Amino acid sequence: MAVPLQRPHVVCLLLCCLTSCLSIPDPRQRDALIHLEASMQTGGQVVLSDAEQRLDALLFKMKQEETAKEDFPPAMHFFKARDLIKGSPIFSLLQKMPKGGALHLHDLAIVDVEWLVKNVTYRPYCYMCITDNRSIRFIFSSQLPKPLQRCSPWIQLKHLRAKMVNVTELDNSIRNNLTLYTDQEPEAVYPSQDVVWEAFEQKFLALWGLVMYAPVFREYFYQGLSEFYMDNVMYVELRVLLAEIYELDGSTHDSAFTLRTYQDISREFKANHPDFFGVRVIFSIHRGVNASVMTGAVEEAMKLQKDFPDIMAGFDMVGREDSGKPLWDFREALSLPAERGVPMPFFFHAGETNLQGTEVDQNLLDALLFNTSRIGHGFALPRHPLARDLSRRRGVALEVCPISNQVMKLVKDLRNHPAAGLMSEDHPVVISSDDPAMFGASGLSYDFYEAFVGFGGIRSHLGSLKQLAINSIRYSSLTPQQQEEALAQWQTKWNTFVSENAF
Repeated sequence: MAVPLQRPHVVCLLLCCLTSCLSIPDPRQRDALIHLEASMQTGGQVVLSDAEQRLDALLFKMKQEETAKEDFPPAMHFFKARDLIKGSPIFSLLQKMPKGGALHLHDLAIVDVEWLVKNVTYRPYCYMCITDNRSIRFIFSSQLPKPLQRCSPWIQLKHLRAKMVNVTELDNSIRNNLTLYTDQEPEAVYPSQDVVWEAFEQKFLALWGLVMYAPVFREYFYQGLSEFYMDNVMYVELRVLLAEIYELDGSTHDSAFTLRTYQDISREFKANHPDFFGVRVIFSIHRGVNASVMTGAVEEAMKLQKDFPDIMAGFDMVGREDSGKPLWDFREALSLPAERGVPMPFFFHAGETNLQGTEVDQNLLDALLFNTSRIGHGFALPRHPLARDLSRRRGVALEVCPISNQVMKLVKDLRNHPAAGLMSEDHPVVISSDDPAMFGASGLSYDFYEAFVGFGGIRSHLGSLKQLAINSIRYSSLTPQQQEEALAQWQTKWNTFVSENAF
């Protein structure tokens, strides 16, 4: 795995400058400092070809115009900025750009909810009920399902729509229950982290009954891959809960069946799209479980890793860090693979918090103690200098999800995101989109826009984008040989992209 280059010459130059500060500053030293600092950022040492330089000049002009606008999208809540971003020429270019891989995604939030509403909820035997807290649940069943606790009686959507004059109103209501996105004032709808996280988790519960129905599951995953493929993403790593897939008669399948289905659909998609490199999954469990359940999950993950080595990448915990148990509470379960000599890569969510000094705030250090391969979010990393140094030296990349961090109320203005500082020193970083459908986004381009325009400011350039795409392959769970194959495939796409857009 690539480790950022150390630059001792930078320190030497700075020392020389400091020792000469008693004299009048030399403009040449100033220029050298500016140049060296720029070279330290992500992509700062990427040498651009003539064609890449022409495209970079075009991008720079676009960015100058973008940053001069009164309504600057990265400074706004994404729900307000989305349509502005859609109209941006930078965004249009990023959509065409081969972005490599998306390494931080969750299984139930990768498909546009419009597809679920129009394609899935209109299928036969789709039942819905309304919970006490005004959320909704779905299930497909050949007969009237058993009553669900704290939910209204089940009603088949086909019959409900037949009784309604305005079906569009129902569809809009269902859509609103499957995504956090709102055209109302987002700060008023979600005034705190507690409120937005509660809504977030309720919407995932609503999605479960739609997505995990066997016929839908296959189509859903294929559709998700299609949406990322159309956004010029060639490889995907997906956090999956491996929940039971169920049939119309109520029977269910085990986690091995679910994983095998992911594998089959991935192979089918790749056969139909030979330039798509593939999929790997990270088996995940909610961090709110007890120690016994966690032990069982790690045991299961080790077995699945052995049975499905091609698609199984490793293990993680999901759910809100602030209200969940810290990693250290599960140290016995998480130590099992090492104790048994079983290779089990970890990809821990850690540092997705702005609470300092709590047990949860130590997750970053604990993740590194357990030799995590990457860090999910890592928002708190700048507050942990030791963890930052360790992750840099070990080449442990942060999976940065800009829109997610903003919508979940960790940061308001994306220019102030901690990753901006980390990218200025070329800390290992990959950009991903976490739960794009939940945020009213799709694919990876929206998050790339926020990172490129918001984090990077005027200084980031085409080399930054190129390095981020390369990072997404270099820091993936692919074997070194697979990484080289993927990079060669990506390079071909990149060359075509540059030649078609460098005017």
